[in-house]
Order: sequence, then C-alpha cells, then structure tokens
Amino acid sequence: MEIILKKDIENLGLEFDTVNVKPGYARNFLLPQGLALLATPKNKAALEATLEARKEEEAKLIAAANTIVEKLKKTTVTIAAKVGSGDKLFGSINNINLSEELAKTGVIVDKKYIKIPGNTIKRTGKFEALIRLHRNVEYNFAFDVVSDAPVVEAPKAAPAKVEETKSEEA
Repeated sequence: MEIILKKDIENLGLEFDTVNVKPGYARNFLLPQGLALLATPKNKAALEATLEARKEEEAKLIAAANTIVEKLKKTTVTIAAKVGSGDKLFGSINNINLSEELAKTGVIVDKKYIKIPGNTIKRTGKFEALIRLHRNVEYNFAFDVVSDAPVVEAPKAAPAKVEETKSEEA
C-alpha cells in the first residue's frame, strides 16, 4: 500500500516521502495515528503543491544537510567496544552509539537519520552506515569498530645467534 508520510518515522522514511508499506501497518497504525495519508492522485497532487510552496525552505534544508555531509567526509570515527573471543563483541553497536561518537567529534547527527545494515554490529572491523539527512541528501559513512582492550605485545625473545662460517680465500 502506497502512503505519504506526514512526519519522520524511524526506519521508514522522512516527512513528505512516498513509501510502500504493508496494508495492516498503514490501516492499523500509520493512518489512525495521523502519521500518513493514502497516496491517492489527489493527495499526490497536494504533496507536489506543498513541496513547490516549500521550495525555499527545502533549499535551506538541503544546504544545511550538505554542510553536515562535508563535515562527515572529513571525520573518521573509531568505536571502541568490549571484545570476547576472536572478533565477537560483548553486546552490539547500533545507530545510537554511532550518533554519540559523531557528537564527540563535533558533528551532530540524530540517531533516526542513521541506518546501519542489519541494525546492529556484533563484530569488530570496518563498517558503513547510511546517513540520510534529507530525502535528496544521503551519505555512506565508513567507521571502524575496535577492541577497547589495551594492546598486549608478545614478549620479545632474544635474537637467535647466527654462527658465521668463515671461508678461507685461496
């Protein structure tokens, strides 16, 4: 069932997006709560008129989103987490953790704009998250998840003695 969102809904879309959802979700939750409208031709035309009227405001929102994307391009984030055997985490990393780490670097991104594939990360390594700041502005942000345990170096063994054989020159 195709609907038009009236508000931002986490894991679904942003205000004025046209999305497809299951009929029961639309009938039983989105429509009664006033969060969405049916995407009828009349409502689609009204949406286009609204977007046309909000063009200036939309341009400002897009400009603000693009400045955040420029900051994200210059930012690197490494999330330290407790690690068990191998590279498996105790617990998991999600969009809230990434939002907090970005805030520490000075880039404020609300958690509802961050989408991590699979919703959680349960291993160390390099990952990407989709940051959707506006319906026209998206950015794939790469970050690392590492162990928070201090690096323990193996004790250095004394170098093995190499015996030199002297060859006599004749």
